[in-house]
Amino acid sequence: KTQLYHFTAIVVAGMGFFTDAYDLFCISLVTKLLGRIYYTDLSQPNPGTLPPGVAAAVNGVAFCGTLSGQLFFGWLGDKLGRKSVYGMTLVLMVICSIGSGLSFAHTPKSVMATLCFFRFWLGFGIGGDYPLSATIMSEYANKKTRGAFIAAVFAMQGFGILAGGIVTLIISAAFRAGYQKPAYQDNAAGSIGSEADFVWRIILMLGAVPALLTYYWRMKMPETARYTALVAKDAKLAAADMSKVLQAQLEDESEKMEEMVRRGNNDFGLFSPQFARRHGLHLVGTATTWFLLDIAFYSQNLFQKDIF
Repeated sequence: KTQLYHFTAIVVAGMGFFTDAYDLFCISLVTKLLGRIYYTDLSQPNPGTLPPGVAAAVNGVAFCGTLSGQLFFGWLGDKLGRKSVYGMTLVLMVICSIGSGLSFAHTPKSVMATLCFFRFWLGFGIGGDYPLSATIMSEYANKKTRGAFIAAVFAMQGFGILAGGIVTLIISAAFRAGYQKPAYQDNAAGSIGSEADFVWRIILMLGAVPALLTYYWRMKMPETARYTALVAKDAKLAAADMSKVLQAQLEDESEKMEEMVRRGNNDFGLFSPQFARRHGLHLVGTATTWFLLDIAFYSQNLFQKDIF
């Protein structure tokens, strides 16, 4: 039955989605600032903006990494276990969040190139976190509440986007209050202070904080029982892990598990005819609805600065 432990799992897995959303979408909030700092021509009447190609690369490169990371870490999570691979993705996200803020160079072009490099690998880590967070929650939950628990984990994306906006507002307001600058129309050169360069760096680097917190709590949780029992084939360890966290005595059902393995009912690959017959329609339907949703969801969030 549902216990405190299940809600702990929601928070830990949900913080992964919170971090993913913050890291992916905070870039859209600082691109106008990047254009103003690095692409302003003082002879022009208006502040600079990122060239279209550079803007597309800065905004979109993380999603190229996300697609690659989903495929790679999803496969690796099935091979090595959810817990160890989840730790890898979080470490990668921490390193690349900090690296994104340390994109120092001598020319605007090289700053953007370094930023894109770290954003790609940040997206690669986020791509791994997506399937692992959802899988971990589904494997911890019981059948009755699984849908609600997974929905709760995914809902943390909204809080991550909200947090990105709040953090951006707070840091921008703090720097604006501390370093008063004239308007661009009054003094073009004086309006672009060197302090503004710290704003976008701090916003990007703060994405490492929830990832670090998530790593600590995630490493304290055992491997999911379903993976331990059905993939690693260790029913005794699965029962021991779950007895510990659920504070209830669970039986080691080795005989039942061995019978399931012997029957081999689910012993077929993703691209096999058996999978297509049993789950093909479910997969196509789910993937199609996600695809249509994401066209609107990611587009709106990537270009929300223009919409707002």
